[in-house]
Amino acid sequence: MMQKTVKRIFDIIFALMALVLLLPLWVVLAIWIGATSPGGIFFRQRRTGLHGREFNLLKFRSMRINDIADEAQAGTNDPRVTAVGRLLRKSSLDELPQLINVLRGDMSIIGPRPHMLKHTEYYSRLIPDYMRRHEMRPGLTGYAQIKGFRGPTPRLEDMENRVRADLEYIDRFSLWLDLKIFFLTIWKMLTLKL
Repeated sequence: MMQKTVKRIFDIIFALMALVLLLPLWVVLAIWIGATSPGGIFFRQRRTGLHGREFNLLKFRSMRINDIADEAQAGTNDPRVTAVGRLLRKSSLDELPQLINVLRGDMSIIGPRPHMLKHTEYYSRLIPDYMRRHEMRPGLTGYAQIKGFRGPTPRLEDMENRVRADLEYIDRFSLWLDLKIFFLTIWKMLTLKL
């Protein structure tokens, strides 16, 4: 219990510091998105969070406005993704607004990535223990991501690997593991491997 309290305190402190330090970058990205593609700066999508509760996940908008954003995950070379959006996705900068989700308590810095509601409904029927991944707050990054399980999941096996890594994280949770994931994520972002 104490580790989860320390984790939440870290989440709040880190999110506040990151929001302040990255504010100039947010302004540049907002102007860039707005100047290159019609529509809002942010994208909101209902996702499944802690204990299966729904919340609105925030991202910088990386796709053209479309009617299937809540149903279809963007794939490789998806025509809905803008040129700016490709860069944002490659660098994971599209995820920065989720720092607000962290402050709200919807998310953590480290944890299983939150899935679209449609994916939760679908995969919970196909993958044993799928819903266990909601025993912890979803994260900006997680164990599955540093192990290479991120992006589109065209095959059931892809999602099974991701869920297996999520459950391994939950079973092995420690602040030490969170720190390891945190620093590996930063390394992968800096080398554009995430």
